[in-house]
Amino acid sequence: MSQSYNRGLVEDFGRWREFTAGMWAWIFHKFSGWVLIGYLFTHIAVLSTATAGANAYTDTIQGLESLLLVRVMEVGLLAVAVFHILNGVRLLFVDLGVGLEAQDKSFYASLLVTAIIVLASIPTFLEGAF
Repeated sequence: MSQSYNRGLVEDFGRWREFTAGMWAWIFHKFSGWVLIGYLFTHIAVLSTATAGANAYTDTIQGLESLLLVRVMEVGLLAVAVFHILNGVRLLFVDLGVGLEAQDKSFYASLLVTAIIVLASIPTFLEGAF
């Protein structure tokens, strides 16, 4: 015989307040993975201009780099990539049984290190934009 469970209302959008650090880590990791996949396709599209001619790739890169929006999106890409890497290493350690008791602290540490790296890199990305 099967047993049914009351799983709550499907329309209960207030449940996000109950999420723990582990759930946010999972959500951010999935989101950052999808963003990186999207970037991969964009990157391939830009690289495909290299086959169009000698100057097409250079013109494309120079045109994109002249846009402030592209430079800001590069900072966002750096943030997504660094977080995904750090959280992946954190998950590797958790899977190996290291730091099981401090998963929330290690998640917050990965967010902090990501923020430090991104903030330190902003001047480099925005150099010459103004």
